[in-house]
Amino acid sequence: MPHDAHALDALRVDGAPPTDAPLHHVWNRCVGAGRANEALRADWQAHFREAVDVLGVRSVRFHGLFHDDMFVYRATYGGGFAPPEALPEPMITFSYVDMVFDAILDAGARPFVELGFMPRDLATQTETLFWWKAHCSPPTDMAEWVRLVSETVRHWIERYGLDEVRQWRFEVWNEPNLVPHFWTGTRTEYFELYEATARALKAIDPQLQVGGPSTSVFVPDARYAGETYDRAAEFATGQAPDPDALDWQPVWVRELIDWCAERDLPLDFLSTHLYPTDYAADGTGSGVTAIHRHVDATAQDLRLMRELIAASPYPDAELHITEWSSSPSSRDRTHDTLFAATYVTRAFLKGAALADSISYWTFTDIFEEGGAGLGPFHGGFGFVNEQGIHKPTFHAVAMLNRLGDRVVHQDEQGVITRSSDDGRVSAVFLNYPAEMGTRGVEQHDSYAATRAYRKIGTARRVRHTIAGLEPGTVFQVEQLDWEHGNAAEAWHQMGEPLNLTRAQTAALKAVADDLRRWTITVRESGVLEIDLDLPAWAVASVVPVTPATVAGAAAAR
Repeated sequence: MPHDAHALDALRVDGAPPTDAPLHHVWNRCVGAGRANEALRADWQAHFREAVDVLGVRSVRFHGLFHDDMFVYRATYGGGFAPPEALPEPMITFSYVDMVFDAILDAGARPFVELGFMPRDLATQTETLFWWKAHCSPPTDMAEWVRLVSETVRHWIERYGLDEVRQWRFEVWNEPNLVPHFWTGTRTEYFELYEATARALKAIDPQLQVGGPSTSVFVPDARYAGETYDRAAEFATGQAPDPDALDWQPVWVRELIDWCAERDLPLDFLSTHLYPTDYAADGTGSGVTAIHRHVDATAQDLRLMRELIAASPYPDAELHITEWSSSPSSRDRTHDTLFAATYVTRAFLKGAALADSISYWTFTDIFEEGGAGLGPFHGGFGFVNEQGIHKPTFHAVAMLNRLGDRVVHQDEQGVITRSSDDGRVSAVFLNYPAEMGTRGVEQHDSYAATRAYRKIGTARRVRHTIAGLEPGTVFQVEQLDWEHGNAAEAWHQMGEPLNLTRAQTAALKAVADDLRRWTITVRESGVLEIDLDLPAWAVASVVPVTPATVAGAAAAR
């Protein structure tokens, strides 16, 4: 640490004065999860507490708050085998919702509230999506929708206090551009839902934070330009010789801004989903050429969003990316691999200055949109698999969490930071192979297919000197690479068993947390020499050894 923990004067990085820019921890301000009902499970809650404690997660967003399996909006009495008896008027109850929200808050985090989907008794269309029959339609009665939202929010204020609820974010719906999947109405019907919801929230308290449109992916064509999806425009884009040269634009963002400005509506934040593809689901079987965009597409899209917001009538609106991953498929086997960890580390660092949060979709493989996973490493989104085995992405985000809040040096190889609280210096470095060029990590439907990335790239030497530190300070280096922390490869070497024994689970957990670790020490001159030989795809962190460092490493293991 610097001799004066709160001064930069003594620090020199590679012989030069350091920079001093903020580093927003966009990777853990919010994470995603499947649906509200899954959060009632003990293992989901255990995975979430670990995400809060080790990854620093501060909020979580999920679908299905008002879905039938949460039993919030009830038009019948229910019970028994007889036809359910109709109630004189629908009742609104919160027993299941309270269990979920209590667990989130008790873990030390907050909900990022996605308001949806439609209860069956309010839906114009039912059973439109997923095996659990999500109802993704406009309401039969907008006044009843407003009553549902209003009573829910007033209940939270009564239960948790107004000061707490003012710190939440309220997002209206999820991916309404994906008609007829997540929304069965038109664009205008979604904007009307947004208007009614936003006015209802502000009527309760003007400081409640509301936003949208929560649309999915940027596109370079007119497929979402009208009231509903135009498949023909998507086909034309799929034939483009150079997709990265196309003009990629957000969906319904400008239109929502205009709608709100014309009607004097609140818009405290803009939200969208920046999967680096032109498809929003699994990218297979649609008959359309699926486009995988270049490795820095996320940062490119974030810059455009920032420019758009700055030039809008809402220049102070926050920007929340409420879903993001290397692909939007819960069966993309690269999600389980080292290669995804390196990709997301690069993207998070490049996007850190451009968003208020980038919510990784999702923190756990306990995720049932397509049903439970097919085997322990099935390409689920999670940082951990269903058994709680840490994937390489878990360790990458744990490394990012240990960074400080000020950047003192940043380049293509990584970032060196300090903490404004205590001056602690820390760093994360990566080797995203130069041989990849502008290619991102693409979707693969088998683990064996992902292993082709192993043949790409060579080792990279990372060297830095940091002067002005306390002599004798010990730093721990932790390295994630093909030989260390690669549980999916160990599972592959086992023969890819579909159902793990308890012994196999224990063995894979041990492999997952067996990162390469060693220490380096600040010289008497106050200089720390960092000299790493990073294999292709490796990610490494450098942090001072403190009781917190030891505890964090133990927790990760």
